[in-house]
Amino acid sequence: MSKLTHLDEKGEARMVDVTEKSVTEREARAEARIFMNGETLRMITEGEHPKGDVLAVARIAGIMAAKKTHDLIPLCHSLNLTSVKVELTPGDDGASVHISTRCKLSGQTGVEMEALTAASVAALTLYDMCKAVDKGMEIGGVRLLEKKGGRSGHWTASEH
Repeated sequence: MSKLTHLDEKGEARMVDVTEKSVTEREARAEARIFMNGETLRMITEGEHPKGDVLAVARIAGIMAAKKTHDLIPLCHSLNLTSVKVELTPGDDGASVHISTRCKLSGQTGVEMEALTAASVAALTLYDMCKAVDKGMEIGGVRLLEKKGGRSGHWTASEH
């Protein structure tokens, strides 16, 4: 494993200097899942949830979160994202929503944190909007699925 890039030679936190890095096409995909009662999912999918289209709101929240990652995660660079996609799919189990995200840009640093933040905030938004009817929801499985571009090239997560 390589050394931590956010620490200087004294072990102090620093923002990584990407000035000399080449601008390349970069992309990252992440996922999360939120588990809920089957009745909660039914209300969402059948348009009966009292707060309206919670999937649409969670999608927008995920997109907005990706754009604000640098405000949320210390030492992250402010990035000029060219594409953010957030997809929310009801699970085949009848009691979960799978969240998948993809962030892209042409830049000097990767977009992994933006993709992960989008997935996390979309899941948190679903929780927030549905907690009045289902306080026992559980968020899990937040992970990076794939990253492309930059010096480290293409990386894909192994299957669980």
